[in-house]
Amino acid sequence: MTETDQVVQLTPGPAPPKPEPVIHVTPKAIAKIRQAFEKQGVTGALRLGVLGGGCSGLSYQFKFDTKERPTDKVFEFDGVKIVVDPKSLLYLHGMTLDYKESLMQSGFVFENPNAQKSCGCGTSFSA
Repeated sequence: MTETDQVVQLTPGPAPPKPEPVIHVTPKAIAKIRQAFEKQGVTGALRLGVLGGGCSGLSYQFKFDTKERPTDKVFEFDGVKIVVDPKSLLYLHGMTLDYKESLMQSGFVFENPNAQKSCGCGTSFSA
C-alpha cells in the first residue's frame, strides 16, 4: 500500500424504508375479503380493476381470481393477495379499499383520490 492509498471501512447504515404500497386495504376490508374467500371455498387473489361503463364513465371491478397474470401488480396484506392489471393501476394508484357498516347498508368502499366525480352508488367514477 502506498501513502496515497486509503482504507475505507464501511459500516452498515439503517435499512432503506420499505416502499409505500400503491393501493391500501384496511384491516376491516382484509377480514371481510378473507371471510368471503372462506365462505366461497376459493383460493387465489382478489382482482381489483377498472372497466369502462357505469353511470360516471368508469366502474370498479371486484372479483375472485384463481390465477395472476404475468403483468399484474400483486399486493399482499396480512396473507390476502390483491392483484391489479397495469391499466387499472393508473386509475387506482393511491386508492384505499375499506369495508363500512351502517344501519342502512354495509359493503366495500373505494376511497379513490383519482376520482374527480363519483355516483351515488359508489361503484362508478370519472377520472
